[in-house]
Amino acid sequence: MSDTALPSVLFVCVHNAGRSQMAAAFLTHLAGDHVQVRSAGSTPADTVNPAVVVAMAEVGIDVSAEVPKVLTTEAVQASDVVITMGCGDTCPVFPGKRYLDWQLTDPAGQGVDDVRPIRDEIEKRIRTLIGEITLA
Repeated sequence: MSDTALPSVLFVCVHNAGRSQMAAAFLTHLAGDHVQVRSAGSTPADTVNPAVVVAMAEVGIDVSAEVPKVLTTEAVQASDVVITMGCGDTCPVFPGKRYLDWQLTDPAGQGVDDVRPIRDEIEKRIRTLIGEITLA
């Protein structure tokens, strides 16, 4: 990888309203401008899960202005690492990409007490991921 090319990561879940939003927000917060971050959903919701907004605010990250986005082939093609979180077979697969599937509880319909452990697990995985992609 050249000095000018930033690693890029795409987080995908069904609604792009919970897990993928938290993961993208943590990666942006922790890696800053050293990584390009995208998130999308195979069937995006209208808004980010309110319990996710509260849980992320508790750790100083504001996702209240985020809007769920639809997964596109272009987003996958433009990413070095694609991390799926329960999107099943709807995520297109292209050669040369690194794919990870993170098995995480879906925060949909959950209260903030149930979202916190999901948030904390995502943060741990993001911290590990940063080490892996910045060393690559």
